[in-house]
Amino acid sequence: MPPPPVDVDAGIATMWPPGTVLLEDVNAASGKKEIILQPRPSTNPNDPLNWAKWRKYLNFAIVCLYSAMVSEFTSSATPTWGPMQKELGFSDDELNNSYAIGCAFLGIGSVLLIPFALKLGRRPLYLVSTIAQFLVAIWSAKQRTYGDLMGINIVQCGFGALGEVMVQMTIADVFFVHQRGSLNSIYVWLWKVAAPLGSLLAGYVSLSRGWRWVWWGNAIFIGALALVVAFLYEETKFIPEQQWDASSIHPVESEGASNLEKSAKSGPGVHPGDGIQATTDANTSTIIEEKGPSTNLHEIQVDKSIPEKTYLEKLSLTGGVSSDASLKSFTRHMYQPFILLGTIPAVAFTALVYGILIALGDVISTSISTYMKKPPYNFNSAQIGLMSLPKIIGVTIGCVVGGPLSDWLVVFLSRRNKGVYEPETRLWCFCLFLPLVPAGAILTGIGLGNGLPWPLVALGVVLYNMGISPINSVVLTYLTDSYQNVIGDALVGVTVVRNAFSTAFIFALTPWIRKIGITYVFVIILLISVLILGQFAVLLKWGKSFRARCASRYEYYSARQYKERAVE
Repeated sequence: MPPPPVDVDAGIATMWPPGTVLLEDVNAASGKKEIILQPRPSTNPNDPLNWAKWRKYLNFAIVCLYSAMVSEFTSSATPTWGPMQKELGFSDDELNNSYAIGCAFLGIGSVLLIPFALKLGRRPLYLVSTIAQFLVAIWSAKQRTYGDLMGINIVQCGFGALGEVMVQMTIADVFFVHQRGSLNSIYVWLWKVAAPLGSLLAGYVSLSRGWRWVWWGNAIFIGALALVVAFLYEETKFIPEQQWDASSIHPVESEGASNLEKSAKSGPGVHPGDGIQATTDANTSTIIEEKGPSTNLHEIQVDKSIPEKTYLEKLSLTGGVSSDASLKSFTRHMYQPFILLGTIPAVAFTALVYGILIALGDVISTSISTYMKKPPYNFNSAQIGLMSLPKIIGVTIGCVVGGPLSDWLVVFLSRRNKGVYEPETRLWCFCLFLPLVPAGAILTGIGLGNGLPWPLVALGVVLYNMGISPINSVVLTYLTDSYQNVIGDALVGVTVVRNAFSTAFIFALTPWIRKIGITYVFVIILLISVLILGQFAVLLKWGKSFRARCASRYEYYSARQYKERAVE
């Protein structure tokens, strides 16, 4: 396919599939190969892409702490199961069911809450979710009945679902394409490490202070985080300001406004939300242009005549509210994720990969908590908590290598492609990390099934997590780069599938193991995993064609998003 025409002033190519961008200027005036900033920032100092580095990384650190809190809170439960069973009399099936219902509501919660994040902005949702987690921690410390146990998991995971989607939205709001691989790797590392660290600490606290103090400790930590979110986290959803300039007002025929809607369904062209706003008055309508991106392709350029928000304005809970208040525009974000999931291959692939790997990881964690407290291991709560260390080691090694490697590949392969970036270049990382997944899972399953020494089980956990951490980071970044305008809706679909996998496997785990044994359960899940992961080769070969075929659909759903930079 011949290269499409390039708009040098905007730094974009006008006929490429979604996600394909000019990332490097091979004809830069300086004679050097310079990175082109994608997406294009505006000249507004309040645009998150234009923030100072310390503001960007402070916001990123806060949302990473938030996601780590959700992960730690969810994972702190399993080491308390032993002492909780002795005090409250819960059965293994009841505990597994409570974990599974939590996994289900991690998916349901995203469907119900992400439309609010798209409509109201990120800040109100982060704050409400953190306060809800704080209250649930207190409830957990006071629980007495099986109803309490189920209710706690429903509410905590329902609000915690935001941690799996909104962090990706925040990264897309604030950072450029060539930075996202490393940042996603940091996010995945914190998400993955927080879970075993939570289990480790919960095990020791259960032994030394009692299992209820696990939740009192969480209440203290989450309460402090709520204050940090309230006073330091800024809204990252950017709504461009209109430029009311007489020279930019053009009268057009009245049918033009309706044609905008029609063109959104028919394919590429001008769509509502593409940087213009149409208003109709009698037989004419007025199109008001908005301030466009900076013309400097390589550096951030700020218009100093635009005032920067004050501290109190930055903390406003209404700074990200979109003006479209219709109920239809809100409720469609509850079903659009499933349309994208069924019609765009990259969304389905990400959902299946993320889902099966997280589900298998949940099965490993649940199996260790269930089987290593029995002969031949006879581990206590603290020892089960220590089995989290292999996961931390594996995740750390995988993320330290995977994130920088992904971003390096992006720049390296884009240079070989005349400066053009294709999102599929990130998928080459699969070749290095995919073999570690079956190796680790098989070793863990055989080890638990045959009572092998615990160091072999631990080695299996290390290998498995070395493989899945960079793979998860890569597929999330691939999806964000390919379909940034609809990333909120797309990630809701991903989260639903991910938690459907976890729910199904964990609900079925105990009777399944009784029937065929833990070794064969691991083998079956692993075969499913390898079959799904192997589809990366299909996307390497035909991913760009899939993106081209889905371009008109992507543009249509981009135009149906709330007004913000992503759909200028």
